[in-house]
Parts: sequence; C-alpha cells; structure tokens
Amino acid sequence: MSQQNTAPTADGRAIPSSMRAAVIDRLGPAELLHMAEVPVPVRVSDEVLVRVIAAAVNPIDAKTRAGRGVAAAITAYPLVLGLDFAGIIEQVPYAAHPLQPGDPVYGMGRVPRAGGSYAEYITVPSMSVAPKPATLDFAEAAAVPVAALTAWGMVVEVAKAHQGQRILVHAGAGGVGHFAVQFARFFGADVAATCSAENADFVRGLGADTVIDYRSERFEDVVNDVDVVIDLIGNVHADTGTRSLDVLRPGGLLVNAPTGSWPSMVADAAARGIRATGFNTSPDARTLAVITRLIEQGQVRPHVDRVFPLAEAAEAHRVQEAGHVRGKLVLQVDDTVQ
Repeated sequence: MSQQNTAPTADGRAIPSSMRAAVIDRLGPAELLHMAEVPVPVRVSDEVLVRVIAAAVNPIDAKTRAGRGVAAAITAYPLVLGLDFAGIIEQVPYAAHPLQPGDPVYGMGRVPRAGGSYAEYITVPSMSVAPKPATLDFAEAAAVPVAALTAWGMVVEVAKAHQGQRILVHAGAGGVGHFAVQFARFFGADVAATCSAENADFVRGLGADTVIDYRSERFEDVVNDVDVVIDLIGNVHADTGTRSLDVLRPGGLLVNAPTGSWPSMVADAAARGIRATGFNTSPDARTLAVITRLIEQGQVRPHVDRVFPLAEAAEAHRVQEAGHVRGKLVLQVDDTVQ
C-alpha cells in the first residue's frame, strides 16, 4: 500500500497541518460560505499535493452549495468547494514522477469526493493536472480546466467539429461558451452564437461568424438547418433547449451540458429525427495538455471577468448566480504569487 509522502516542499518548507479555506457547514444561500481553518489534505497513492494560487468559480459550485448540483454526494462538513485550480506542486507520488515539486500546474478536482480548490492546498490524482500554460498567469490558468474541458468534450469529442459544419453555441460569452466558440472555429466550423448585445463584439472576437442578441432576436429567426447545437442553457431560460430543435437539420445533434431542466430532451429530439445527448466533463491531463498547446500558440484564450480574494467567495457566488458573467470568475487564494 502506498504511504503518505512526508517530504518537504521544493524550497524546504514543511507542509503545515492546517490551511485557510472557504467552506460551507450546510447547504443554503451564498452567505453560508465562510473562511475557516481546516486540515491540509493528506496526499496518498498517485495523488499530488498542490499549493493553490488561484481557483475558479463554476456554476456547479453554486448549485451544489444551494443543494443541487452534486450535493447528494456530500458525506461530511465542513466542505471545501471548487473544481478548477492553478498552483504549484508541493509533493508527488515518487521521486522520478514527471511532475516535480515547484512545477506550476493547473487542473481539476473532484468535489465532493475530495476537498476542493477554495483552499490553500488540494490533493488530486496526478492524471488530473498538467503543466500550466507559460503564457497565462495563475488567475487566467485557473479559469481554464473545467470550462475548456467541457467545451472540448462537447465540441470536439461529441460533435466532432470540422470544416463546413454549422454549429450554434448558446451562451457564447459564458465560461464554457467562450471556449466552445473558439474550439468550433479552430476546427473550421461555421459558428453562430447567442449572447447579450453587450457581449456581441467579445463573442465576434472569439471567432463567431454570426452573433445573435437573445434579448432582441429569436435565434430560430436567424439561423436554421444547423448541424450541431451546443446547448449550455437548456430550458432554464425561454425554452431555449426545446426551441433549439427547430433550427437543427434532420439527423442533427444537440449536445447539452447538464442543467436538470429538460428531462425529456432525448425523447423530444428523437421524435423530431434529431440526436441529443447530455455531457459531463472529466479531469483529463492529456486533453488539458492539448488545450495548453493551443493556448500557448495563441489559438485559444481564456477570459477572466473578475478576480475576488478567497475571503470574498460568497460575493463571487452571488455574482455567478446573478448571471451575465463574461468568461470566468476567479478566486485569488495566494496573493503573493501572480
């Protein structure tokens, strides 16, 4: 059986026994998020211990805190939320591991199976992290893993984006959406995207050929006969998911990120001769390494809307839940490193 790695950090510091974290003690509103001292997680087996510099805020974090999302799997409190992180490797499984103490990395955790990234340290399987893009600072890097891996899975792995394909992305200015637009464009698709008028230039700059203001236009009046809809809204707003069936060609594909708002999606689509599937992302260092190359080549870029101190995690959740976030929100966990 693997033993805990008790080696000191790369610069000779001892790993502390406790750390600062933003936690919840029960499910409910954003104000339940508060700062606390909790034990530093213990690294075992194939895991690495990472000192977190920055952590991103995702809609799933707020949903889980409120009692939805993955809340049903919570077994103990206090709970540290947060999936995305960028930080510095502190401990590794063995001396010759490809990742080494001192390496800047980014990746994705598995809340609530383990503690999250709203904390000074996180342990994750080593195949959940990749070297941080050299062209990004830690806050920018923290904004990448969950959103980019989700967009890649939907656009590249499921939709198989390619030259000549017509793809409609809903919520094109959001966390997943702004990556989905860029990936679809990179692989040669003709891209349409919905967003607010304020975000039109931003989404156009990401590579969208057609930008639709969802407040003043109905997307079904602008586009039709599309091959794929990347649906990041579902029926949460204005029956966006159901209406998307009207713009897909026969045999087209709707790929929906989980919202829980459209339980009859697959059946509704099948009745129209359309394929439909949900999608859940997985931590995957190999895919993240591919995304890293695109970022370093300037083909893809993350957008950080706002950066909050870790102590203001509750306010970050309130902003996330209010909607209209352009790209991602990030928590600065360690303000001594940028």
